[in-house]
Amino acid sequence: MKIQLALDRMEIEEAIQLTRLVESSIDWIEVGTSLIKEYGVSSINELKKAFPKKVIVADIKTIDNARYEFEMCFNAGADVATVMGVSPLVTIATCLEVARRFNKKVMIDLLNSSEEQKRALLKYSDVIFCDHVSKDEQEESGSRNPGTSGGGLYEDDSLQIAVAGGITLESFVNLKQKMNPTVAIIGSAITKAEDPAATAAKFKQMIFQMKGV
Repeated sequence: MKIQLALDRMEIEEAIQLTRLVESSIDWIEVGTSLIKEYGVSSINELKKAFPKKVIVADIKTIDNARYEFEMCFNAGADVATVMGVSPLVTIATCLEVARRFNKKVMIDLLNSSEEQKRALLKYSDVIFCDHVSKDEQEESGSRNPGTSGGGLYEDDSLQIAVAGGITLESFVNLKQKMNPTVAIIGSAITKAEDPAATAAKFKQMIFQMKGV
């Protein structure tokens, strides 16, 4: 399981400084939607320059204008970019075409996708599906139950699954045992921790301890 550090609602330099603290414990770096909206694709470029050996995920949440947005992200240094599962299928197909041309990856965010839409998306290979509890659901509705909206995704061992939304040290063991995702996307549990480095190290240690569970 990879740990993807989600960086949101902060300045670029703050994001770089925080990531340096936890660099040895995380695998992928997510340039969050708020960073991209506030600072543009320069946020992607700056994170990639600071961490050239890390996988950089541009959480742009494309829903239209796919070719322009994905080319923009990949030219800025992203290794993975996100598209919403509720997008028209032609949008998702375009994202995949651009990613193949750049030799990059697509993550499909399933936030608010219906079961019918999820089934339609299963035809796409070599993508990462993101089972996502939104920030508004966490903060406004108090929902903190990631890994429950993926439908039948977890029944297919060939799929790459990312899980996002309110993951904590306490919920991590259950996440591994019940869903065993390819990628665990962790934000505030690390970024807002009193000691981000120690907390990230605990997540990494738990993965090693749970191997074979």
